[in-house]
Amino acid sequence: MGTTIVLVILGGLLFYGVGLYNNLVNRRNRVKNAFAQIDVQLTRRYDLIPNLVESVKGYMEHERGTLEAVINARNMALNGLQNAAADPSNAEAIKALTAAETTLTGSLGKLFALVEAYPDLKASENMLNFQEELASTENKVAFARQGFNDSVLSYNNSREVFPGNIVAGWFSFNPAEFLEIEADKKRSVPNVSFTG
Repeated sequence: MGTTIVLVILGGLLFYGVGLYNNLVNRRNRVKNAFAQIDVQLTRRYDLIPNLVESVKGYMEHERGTLEAVINARNMALNGLQNAAADPSNAEAIKALTAAETTLTGSLGKLFALVEAYPDLKASENMLNFQEELASTENKVAFARQGFNDSVLSYNNSREVFPGNIVAGWFSFNPAEFLEIEADKKRSVPNVSFTG
């Protein structure tokens, strides 16, 4: 009788542990799924940038350094996105993506500031369309980032609370990192006036 009780208790603990493990896997997969939404929107953003640069290149011949900085920042951000997409729960990959995104946003800000000096460019239909597309994409990125950060919070909470922290430690469920940009003003698309 005593052996049966011990076996039942051990069996209950085993099932409870399996439940904790499955919960952690489920939440980690939600982090990956939420990042996939960011991946889609950032890829869309990165695909717009070469066209934007081509569109302004003719007007801004002597601003080659700024255009190259935008393309280089875009390539770094794309590389950061690919690394983060491989494992969205990898905190270092998310930190690198955050840094690359901050650099890209700063480069785009400088580009749009220069656009102000070219009346024909800032009034062109192409530039208006790019501005609108980037603004729309930024809004979608912000929404997807919020979903990702919510998933990260849920995952991290599950791996940190007792007894989930024990299971997380045994099976190497590492903490995930929030995707945040240093300042909201750096994240938003610069406001460019297209009126005379």
